[in-house]
Amino acid sequence: MTPAATPPTDAAPGPPSLLRHADFLRLWAAETISQFGSQVSFLAVPLVAVLVLEASPFEVAMLGTVEFLPFILFTLPAGAWVDRLRRRPIMIVGDLGRSISLASIPLAFLADGLTIWQLYVVGFVNGTLTVFFDVAYQSYLPSIVERDQLVEGNSKLQTTVSLAQIAGPGIAGVLVSLLKAPFAIVLDSLSFVASAVFVFAIRRPEPPVAPALDGGPRPSIGSEVREGLRFVLGNRSLRAIAAGTGTANLAGNIAFATYIVFIVRVLGLTPEAIGLVFAVGNVGPLVGALLANRIAAFIGLGPTIIASLFLGGVSVLGIALAPVEGAIPWLVAAGALGGFCGMVYNINQVSYRQAICPPRMQGRMNATMRFIVWGTIPLGSVLGGLLAQSLGLRETIWIGAVVGLVPVIFPLLSPVRRLRTMPAPVEDEAPAAPAAT
Repeated sequence: MTPAATPPTDAAPGPPSLLRHADFLRLWAAETISQFGSQVSFLAVPLVAVLVLEASPFEVAMLGTVEFLPFILFTLPAGAWVDRLRRRPIMIVGDLGRSISLASIPLAFLADGLTIWQLYVVGFVNGTLTVFFDVAYQSYLPSIVERDQLVEGNSKLQTTVSLAQIAGPGIAGVLVSLLKAPFAIVLDSLSFVASAVFVFAIRRPEPPVAPALDGGPRPSIGSEVREGLRFVLGNRSLRAIAAGTGTANLAGNIAFATYIVFIVRVLGLTPEAIGLVFAVGNVGPLVGALLANRIAAFIGLGPTIIASLFLGGVSVLGIALAPVEGAIPWLVAAGALGGFCGMVYNINQVSYRQAICPPRMQGRMNATMRFIVWGTIPLGSVLGGLLAQSLGLRETIWIGAVVGLVPVIFPLLSPVRRLRTMPAPVEDEAPAAPAAT
């Protein structure tokens, strides 16, 4: 009689926790410091325009336009360059360049020479550096952690973003009141220096820059840009995610291009109250970062992407409905719901994109997605400024809220709705063709 087979006593070990991954912790620290600093500028720069320079709603809206204009001009070639170069040096240069650019604002204010045009120049320079930094950053993470750690890594990084969004605006509101908006920006400038130091300290060597698949000379930048476009646009799921995210960003920037002007001049909020609204409302993104994995595991990857995109659009209605008396609860609730949904959406769709993209294409894939989804931001900002100038601030937010209900249509009518689990990663040895979903 044959003895019964003994079941194995050791289950297959899961991936080790990133809390014991020294290089990831350095990257995480860099992102944490930078995010906390950026919350100061997020509030301080438009307040400089509104309170110090007394800019019009259209001039304030143009701040967002010039900051994101580089995502139209430079994102696609940046993706090709990121795939040709080491990513860590690009991130370090991006951090230091943004630090210098921001430091020029308080210096100009001290010299009594600050103008709205300098804010535009700083926004454009920072936007350009952010294009290269972000494409390199999203492409760098898969070279530090394993593929089965990508969702955990993105979740931890997005948790940092959420914590900064919770604590940062309250601190920023107080700092703007105590130091005045131009001088509060100094803290963000210093945060970029600290971020560069931590990125410099990462020790894990990057994989060699991938040669052309056929072993011959690399094709031209234009050819590689077209290859990235074919990869994204040739994949129905990526195409739907790009269309949905781009449309959501268009609607969001129509609504939020003059948001600070609206809550200052229509609702009458002070800098401290504005900081409180952002801080309390940003509990939503923190909860979203913590629950993104569980939600996707419970209802499936595709339904999570679709539901979070739809509810994020619905949240803007709360801002449009906010009354002059007692506006803070409405703004907090809208911010919490929108932030929660945005975080759940981004963690899952970014992890999906990273998982199905070959390593050698990461830069171009991320650049193409950024070109599409962030390229609509300047257009939304311009439309928001023009509509606010001609129709009114609240009416513009209503238009953005209604348009924000459209983006869900794209993933709903695509193979995204059938996704249940994260697909297996695609390796460089596979043909350079659209990945199957």
